[in-house]
Amino acid sequence: MPAAARAPGERMARRRVAVLISGRGSNMAALIAAARVDDYPAEIALVLSNRPDAAGLAAAQTAGLATAVVDRAPFGKDRAGFDGALQRELDAHRIDLVCLAGFMRLLTPSFVTAWQGRMLNIHPALLPAFKGLDTHARALAAGVRIHGATVHFVVPEMDSGPIIAQGALAVRDDDTAETLAARVLAIEHRLYPLALRLVAEGRVRVEGERCRIDGAPASDDILLAPGR
Repeated sequence: MPAAARAPGERMARRRVAVLISGRGSNMAALIAAARVDDYPAEIALVLSNRPDAAGLAAAQTAGLATAVVDRAPFGKDRAGFDGALQRELDAHRIDLVCLAGFMRLLTPSFVTAWQGRMLNIHPALLPAFKGLDTHARALAAGVRIHGATVHFVVPEMDSGPIIAQGALAVRDDDTAETLAARVLAIEHRLYPLALRLVAEGRVRVEGERCRIDGAPASDDILLAPGR
């Protein structure tokens, strides 16, 4: 959705973002670091986990951020009940945008639809390839020469939705699933803050299944793998 018109020199209000995690939250940390920059168009208003023992909660608290837990255990298979509790936390913190960052819980279609165009996810592969888990091992098994990460809008179908941004690298012959994961993670830490900035600035337009980025420079960059 395009940003509202502003008077010359007027600063856009920062969008309030909730980051949802289930573990250590390394992408959360990258978003927190990006949001500390004065001209970044979003602020991390809440870090929320479905696991009380998620290590990322302590890191967020150390950074002085509001945190919350919606424990998955009491809800069992009641996905709608869990999502209702999650929505109440988001409402309480006046959240504008949601970033999933290793959030290991499937959300109901009704919840996802309510946040359509306002909820982002990062996936460690070049979607639509390698949806799901174990992406790096599967990429190596498939023999791909180029691998990477994707930030996309969330839709009810897992690891789908319009692609906002992608980053890629050349797969090395000596890569293992572990080394490839570490290299892709470095891309993720640059990619997610970039994608959130674009959305928070109102520069991302969804046309059908495709995102158009207002003001993005045309690029003819080519990545060849192997290089020679």
